[in-house]
This record gives sequence, structure tokens and C-alpha cells, in this order.
Amino acid sequence: MDKIKIAIADDYAIIRDGLKVGLARDENFKVVLEAGAGEELVQGVAATPVDVVLLDLKMPGMDGMEAAGVLRQRFPGIKILVMTMYDDEKFIIHLMERGANGYLLKNADVAEIHKAIYAVHETGYYFNDLVNKALLRKLTIRGNVKPTFRQDIAFTERELEVLQLICEEKTNAEIGQTIFLSQRSVEGIRQRLIEKVGVRNTAGLVIFAVKNGIV
Repeated sequence: MDKIKIAIADDYAIIRDGLKVGLARDENFKVVLEAGAGEELVQGVAATPVDVVLLDLKMPGMDGMEAAGVLRQRFPGIKILVMTMYDDEKFIIHLMERGANGYLLKNADVAEIHKAIYAVHETGYYFNDLVNKALLRKLTIRGNVKPTFRQDIAFTERELEVLQLICEEKTNAEIGQTIFLSQRSVEGIRQRLIEKVGVRNTAGLVIFAVKNGIV
């Protein structure tokens, strides 16, 4: 496989260096960009192709939350893995619904970071216990957040089939093999689902499916 091109955005050089050491253990990863601030990250991504961004939230100037919004708007194909010390549930759901593909705490071990990178690169999302618990709590506490997804959506049987397989962490190729479609056809259905639901990426689709009892 082609190497997964990774950008690291954190205002502490020692953290960036530590992540590079951990990522170097996997020959499929290549760190192609480092940034200490949001503006630097956005400028770097504009000049250097990147697959996955490891993004800290607290940075000078344009912080990680703002940078995530800019990246999602300008470079929709990039996968964003938030890495932060903030474990507040409101932060987690806010970022996941607005375009992050995964959410890790900075004390995550190297194995989980590697797993998360592969997951967002191959399936479009990574939901760990942290995200799952935050989502479950949001679902069980009524009225704490206004609904952000459209409710009056009609899905075809094929679209529901693809959505359920997406929620099982299947890649486009695996989905295609399961339901006898080309990878390109699956990608088309995935994009149509994103547009129908009105979310920003595959992670948003999964949140929608969970919130609406589809899975």
C-alpha cells in the first residue's frame, strides 16, 4: 500500500517529536508536515498532500477547533484525528459532528494511535470508548442539545444496506464485495448518504445512524 501521509499539529515540539518516534515504528506511515499553530497547518496542507492530520486543540492564533473547520471546508478528503487532553463530552460531540473523524486523548498509547490512523484512513472514522460514551450520554440525556441532523429522510434499501456496513467499519472495497457492487459505486452511495443526511463526513453518518436507531 502507499504510505499514509501524516501531518502533526501541536504547539509543543517535544510532543511532535514523540509522535514522530511512535509513528516511525510503522513503515506505512510517513510524517510529511509539522505545524505549531493552526495557520501554519492550513498553509502547509495547501502545499503538501496529506491523508491524516493529528490535531491538537489548544494552539496559539488559530486554535485546533477553528483549524478543523477550515480543513474540513477547504480539504474535505483529509481525515482529522483530534489529539488533546480535553475529555469533556461537549467538546467530543461538538468536534465529531463538525467534521473530526476521531478523537484521542494525548495519553493514548502508540498502538491505539496507529489503530486510529488506519481506521480513519480506511473507513473514515474511529470511535473509541471515549467517543462512544459521550455519544451514549448525549442520547440518554434528552433536551441537552438541539438535534443537528435532518429527520425527514427517505433511504433506499441499498442505501440502508451500505449505511449499516459503514457502521460495521467496512471499507468501500469490503462493502462492495459483500453486496456485489464496484468500489466506485459504493463510494457514490456513501457520498449520497452524506449529502442526504447533511453531515460532513462518514463519522457524522455513523453518529446519525446511532441516534436514529439504524444500528
